[in-house]
Amino acid sequence: MKRLLTGLVFLVLTLAGQAQAKCNARFLNPITEVCWDCIFPISVGGISLFTNRPDTSNQWFPLCACWDTVLPRIGLSIGLWEPARLVDVANEAGCFVNMGFDMDFGLFAPGISTATAQSGGETGSAWQAHYYYYPLISWLGTVVDGLCLETTVFDVAYISEIDPLWNDVELGNLINPEAILFANPIAQAACSAECVRASSGYLSMDTLFWCNGCQGALYPMAGEVNASYGGIMASESVAARLTARMHRFGLARRTASNPTQCEPRFAPIIPKSQYRMQVTRPRPTVGGRYACAPMGSSTQFVDAFREFPFRGESFGWLMWRKRNCCAL
Repeated sequence: MKRLLTGLVFLVLTLAGQAQAKCNARFLNPITEVCWDCIFPISVGGISLFTNRPDTSNQWFPLCACWDTVLPRIGLSIGLWEPARLVDVANEAGCFVNMGFDMDFGLFAPGISTATAQSGGETGSAWQAHYYYYPLISWLGTVVDGLCLETTVFDVAYISEIDPLWNDVELGNLINPEAILFANPIAQAACSAECVRASSGYLSMDTLFWCNGCQGALYPMAGEVNASYGGIMASESVAARLTARMHRFGLARRTASNPTQCEPRFAPIIPKSQYRMQVTRPRPTVGGRYACAPMGSSTQFVDAFREFPFRGESFGWLMWRKRNCCAL
């Protein structure tokens, strides 16, 4: 009996230690774990270089002007894709996947993320999420940095564990009341068109702003995924919803524009076409056609061997953002 009790205590302690260690957080290496091919196409006016990936429209005339002072300042109309934002999608509270640490929120965390079930079968999942400003181009001091300088610094802009609206869909309607307009089969069926388009070498459709392509609806802007078919699919959906939430809060702006604007513009409705998404955790995608796919595209091209028990259950995403600027 003593041996049995000792074995049970050892098993409980071992399982408890594993439960605390299941957060697969690791700091993102900006050199080896970023798909630098995703920075293309780069455009100067209407001329684009390396057009191997989908791109938004650019100003055809190479010159632009900014009226920052009494006299206009003339510059070049530049367009590029930049690694600008990071998103954690964690299966437990306090797991900062891309930053490499695990934090205990204690009583301030409204709960851990778990799979949800109905009638004995798994139907969905719930997640915690974090949003970072990640001006990687400015950190590295590249040539593009001198042309289109990102003025923000690295910062943690959002933590879902301390947001009471994140885990409550009904309260979340306070920030997205228009969600009720699209809670019908006709509006949801329209998302299939974006799924096909985004998975066929084109960008997302801004006109279907309530859709997230193959992942279904972009509403509610919360961490619950009703029909979850794997961690990559579910985490992509949560990362897109969180980005849309940041636009609603004014923490994300429109940066892709034609004609070229001199500064980002306020956009409470997310312009999905200005984003491409790269998986960073558990295993990053660093090359290939689908390494940084448009928002809403099918995840079947990147989800192989990127979800596994214990050390591969939380996910990280790098948001590539199109930016048009007037380089002075």
